[in-house]
Amino acid sequence: MATVPINPRQMHEEAEESYDPCMDRIDRQLLVLLRRDGRATYQDLGRHVRLSANTVADRVRRLQKAGIIRGYRADIDLAVLGRTMEMLSDIRLRDGVDRAAFEQQLTQIPQVVGAMRLTGEYDYQLRVVCTDAHEFEGVIDRLKGDAGVRELRSRLLLHEVPLGPDNLIDQTTPARP
Repeated sequence: MATVPINPRQMHEEAEESYDPCMDRIDRQLLVLLRRDGRATYQDLGRHVRLSANTVADRVRRLQKAGIIRGYRADIDLAVLGRTMEMLSDIRLRDGVDRAAFEQQLTQIPQVVGAMRLTGEYDYQLRVVCTDAHEFEGVIDRLKGDAGVRELRSRLLLHEVPLGPDNLIDQTTPARP
């Protein structure tokens, strides 16, 4: 992941305006920096927030212990691996299907790379990646046959807008109606 050039003054102002009782401005700056480059060294982070590497390491460990930082992950481009067809599928389960059993079944379908339980008309939304329509048809057959899906409505993902919690981390006071 490429490191994004950072304007320290702008980052300082954005982080200072937001408020969270368990985090100060520097913690928020560190979170923004780590979201941009999770492999940044404590020394590099320290340069941006004007603290020593040891102090930054202590702060990052505290954020990890508090559960704010849950881990570091590689951003894998599934299209490079041949998975160029990405679908969002809304799922309605058959009556009487155990949700825990359904969720366990999803772990056995490798093309399903994400699942969210929903309120409203559908029970779940799945993120499915396939090489082609034939493979996707096989996923549909497995979902309807083995997993207890009654209805499935899918849409092809054209592209994803790169958003994340960065705006939330360094947001200003929330707007009020």
